[in-house]
Amino acid sequence: MTYQNSAVTVLQLVADCQEAAGRGWALDGDLRSVKQRVFNLAARDLVELAGREDRAELSAWEGRAVRWAARPTPCGDDLLLYSRLRPQPAPEEPGPRLRRVELIHSQLTALRLFVALTDQLRVPPAEGLAERVRGARREPGTNRHVLYLSQEQMASVAYGFWLRKMSGSALEANRFARDYDVAHHPADPEAALVDPDSFGSEKS
Repeated sequence: MTYQNSAVTVLQLVADCQEAAGRGWALDGDLRSVKQRVFNLAARDLVELAGREDRAELSAWEGRAVRWAARPTPCGDDLLLYSRLRPQPAPEEPGPRLRRVELIHSQLTALRLFVALTDQLRVPPAEGLAERVRGARREPGTNRHVLYLSQEQMASVAYGFWLRKMSGSALEANRFARDYDVAHHPADPEAALVDPDSFGSEKS
């Protein structure tokens, strides 16, 4: 992952968390694991950090001390818009080695955090997964984001959702396991179980 692409990934994560929080700011608790990267974006005027008055108001809303919060600056918003609309390679169609995957917004947000942590994780995302996540496109008329993944990338996604599950939200992992029969099992030497025969065909 190049530095520029990593910056866009973290910036998108800030925007996602801002939307989820519903307070106009992405909160420290949601971005704790990428704090330094968020502060780096602030130094580049891509992210605004909340001032004292905003932090006090957020703390009152949250019922806890909000030590910092962030949101994209106008330049950051423009960068996100440009990155979404710039020409993209034609999406790959499902084949023997790729599978069409549809994710809801919270799953895509969790994956963006997972790939944003690539350089820090002891078990990093599978090769090419970050590019797949960045290239995910929303299906018109639905709340689904479509991407095409290899078996290795499917297993890596399951691992990312397992991290999310162990951190407090099981929705993303449970839904992925239900929809695609792929789950991370730490005690299992195979870790993520994938039925190879399922690739290239949709689950009925």
